[in-house]
Amino acid sequence: MTLPANVTVLDHPLIQHKLTLLRQKETPVADFRRIAREISLLACYEVTRDLPLEDIEIETPLEPMTGRHISGKKLCFVSILRAGNGILEGMLEAVPNARVGHIGLYRDHTTLQPVEYYMKVPEDIGSRLVVVVDPMLATGHSAAAAIARLKRAGATHLRFVCLLSAPEGIAVLTAEHPNVPVFTCAVDRQLDDHGYIRPGLGDAGDRLFGTK
Repeated sequence: MTLPANVTVLDHPLIQHKLTLLRQKETPVADFRRIAREISLLACYEVTRDLPLEDIEIETPLEPMTGRHISGKKLCFVSILRAGNGILEGMLEAVPNARVGHIGLYRDHTTLQPVEYYMKVPEDIGSRLVVVVDPMLATGHSAAAAIARLKRAGATHLRFVCLLSAPEGIAVLTAEHPNVPVFTCAVDRQLDDHGYIRPGLGDAGDRLFGTK
């Protein structure tokens, strides 16, 4: 498919290598968690590549110098529960001072529509770059609902990051939020009749938490 202009595929060789390991059905829970964290750490570098910098005067052990650091308010990572927590950890390894929010959504398996049951985000979310994380962009309804909810809470500068996506999910998310950049490690073939990404990697939440 031809991707919309606001969709970026993170095709770094290390990401692609680790993603293949993640897909394999024999990968045990502990390794799945570790690899998901490693991929999200690498993805964080790409997602934050264009953060604004400003000069700052510092002292090294040898002499004064002008260094650079990120200007303005720092990041806020928002995890779509529960599976989003599996890649939140890697993001926080890269940016440990980031604020964190959570949105609890589950997908009704009959309608495939998201149902919200929890939300907690920083009060100053409107002044931060908000990076929404969820391993899978399948139907796109949960991601679109989460971003809409964050916009109502005051967020104006958002990005969405996932490990895998389906063309159907990309179409829904980019149609509802064309101003939100989407970063994905792969765009798979399609959704099946149950709303699972094919070939995919199975249910990310179950594989992260060993619940199946």
